[in-house]
Amino acid sequence: MMPQLHLDHHPAVTSFFDTQSNTISYVVKDPASSACAVIDAVMNFDYPAGRLSFSCADEIIAHITREKLTLEWIIETHVHADHLSGAPYIQERLGGKIGIGEHIQTVQETFGKVFNEGTAFQRDGSQFDALFSDGDTYTVGGMPCFALHTPGHTPACMVHVMGDAAFAGDTLFMPDGGSARADFPGGDAGQLYDSIQRVLSLPDDVRLFVCHDYGPNGRAIAWETTVGEQRAANIHVGQGASREAFVKMRTERDAQLSMPGLIIPALQVNMRAGEVPRDADGNMMIKVPVNKL
Repeated sequence: MMPQLHLDHHPAVTSFFDTQSNTISYVVKDPASSACAVIDAVMNFDYPAGRLSFSCADEIIAHITREKLTLEWIIETHVHADHLSGAPYIQERLGGKIGIGEHIQTVQETFGKVFNEGTAFQRDGSQFDALFSDGDTYTVGGMPCFALHTPGHTPACMVHVMGDAAFAGDTLFMPDGGSARADFPGGDAGQLYDSIQRVLSLPDDVRLFVCHDYGPNGRAIAWETTVGEQRAANIHVGQGASREAFVKMRTERDAQLSMPGLIIPALQVNMRAGEVPRDADGNMMIKVPVNKL
């Protein structure tokens, strides 16, 4: 069942674009107070050099500080495979609770095996401050919000609806970008179609913000659309595209895609709520499994 919508709340949404991963992060402000949430923050990683930096997260911190906002939530729409999370870096400086969908436990179990993490790695989601179940409600200041479980890209994907704004993660891209891949471990094209239909059942004028954009056909990078625009014009699911046609398209398309450039470090970091794993001596260290993905 869909929780009650509160379309009379119109949060201010500020976007931050990371050129390395084509990720858009967001600061979402309660219209009636100084409270805010951060969605899908990025930590920069120079993979060949093995070097972390925080320019993207620092932009978010500077904005929140400049606007004198109070950070209440740092939300991950899912365990990203294309960038490392900046959540703990931001939390250390501004506070807030880090939240993700409860099915993070499934992702941790799957990739705990891939990366041979052993029994020391907790697979219960305890690295996060809050685990959202489908339909869970919460607030940012006085603004009502809720989480929808939208599996298909990953088992733990969730769309967060905050007032009249919905944050789709990788479930949907801009209408001319279509939808996310469904071939990662735990992904499922049929589930993704069903999840997208659930998002498209929201009212037409709900603002929809995507997590990635690649500027198809050379257009400028964009990240805001509406549910109505998606239903009418999304190249993968618009105008009543069938489940069967979508699964066929998605399966064939995914077979041609290469792995994201940062998938190896991103999964290890993001399933730990943005913390970099360490070796027995306490040094930050990333594993590279061979022939496992």
